Amino acid sequence: MSTGTVTKPSAAPKGGGRRKLTLPWILLIIAAALLLFSFVRAVSGANDLTSVGQVSGALKLAVPIGLAGLGGLWAERAGVVNIGLEGMMVLGTWFGAWAGYQWGPWTGVLIGLLGGALGGLLHAIITVTFNVNHIVSGVAINILAVGFTQYLSNFTFAEAEGGSSKQSPRIDQIYEITVPGLSDWLTDLQAKHWFFISDLAGILGGLVTNLSLLTVVAILLIPATWWLLWRTAFGLRLRSCGENPVAAESLGVNVYKYKYIAVTVSGALAGLGGAFLAIVSTGIYQEGQTGGRGYIGLAAMIFGNWMPGGMALGAGLFGFTDSLKLRGGAENVHALLLLVAVLLLVAALWQLYKKKYVAGVISAVFSGGFFLWYALTDEVPSQFVDAAPYITTLLVLALSAQRLRMPKADGLPYRKGQGK
Repeated sequence: MSTGTVTKPSAAPKGGGRRKLTLPWILLIIAAALLLFSFVRAVSGANDLTSVGQVSGALKLAVPIGLAGLGGLWAERAGVVNIGLEGMMVLGTWFGAWAGYQWGPWTGVLIGLLGGALGGLLHAIITVTFNVNHIVSGVAINILAVGFTQYLSNFTFAEAEGGSSKQSPRIDQIYEITVPGLSDWLTDLQAKHWFFISDLAGILGGLVTNLSLLTVVAILLIPATWWLLWRTAFGLRLRSCGENPVAAESLGVNVYKYKYIAVTVSGALAGLGGAFLAIVSTGIYQEGQTGGRGYIGLAAMIFGNWMPGGMALGAGLFGFTDSLKLRGGAENVHALLLLVAVLLLVAALWQLYKKKYVAGVISAVFSGGFFLWYALTDEVPSQFVDAAPYITTLLVLALSAQRLRMPKADGLPYRKGQGK
């Protein structure tokens, strides 16, 4: 008779794995970032860097990107790559404007959401049911959405008063919130340009000044998504479809159903981002107004490691740099050179501390280059100003690539019953 041996589980190696950020650490990182911005603002004299208008504008620019990124997160957590976010945003802008100028902005929001959802449903049919390559399907939807909306504009907006074949009539604005008293006090405090205090006042003031109700809805969708996908049985089943659909099916999960739900919701969120662009950001539909924000939303989702909070940070980063370009132009982007130089210096010191000498030296060399660029110039070329948001996005994605982990079955073909 054989005797079984009981082996104690080995202890996890100390220092292995990546530590999870706790709330105190997150607050400390936010405070350090604010101190750095205060330093850069004080040295450069770019006082608009953390002003109320800058933060308010950044939030308005970040919301469409964040909604597209949130849509991408829903699809990819279920295992479907959604390159078609751009086309779904285009559908959202057109349908949102078409309904908005006729029946009011909130009706436009709803119809824009439904327009994006139709794009998501089409993507689900092509990829889930017919098992077509996800990238091919997404690109096709982007092309079809542009052509379809251009065709519709020719006999809708072109015949409407105040419209044309390339733009819609004006849409009524959604009500904006400004907290009386608090907004004025924070604006006055920010105008004093005190170190750290005025910068904190500018950021808080931007969150309580001219805040669209749709912006509030969009912000609430981020924690709602986290709760639904990570704290409910529905979310567990949906995420299991993106990690191991064969195992999920063996446990009784209807993988096709959850993929359909996820990709349709993905399109609806992208459509909502498009409706936001047409109704809140500009108050009018214009051909080509998405400007690649669907792709940037996908990049924000990747930067955020397929998590809602990280995705929101990525969208906020792009919105902030885009707002710098619009509000202060060359002066603000010139101050951004000093910010990048300091960040690279910190990165170099950290790499040297970790004994990664090659990476540390490279970071130090680039830091010195940015310091010299800042010191020897008074402004940056206009082309660099226009490209700053996109360059920032690429740099952040490149620097964060080592810590990313996509869902294991993301983009892989799946057939019902293939595990049997």
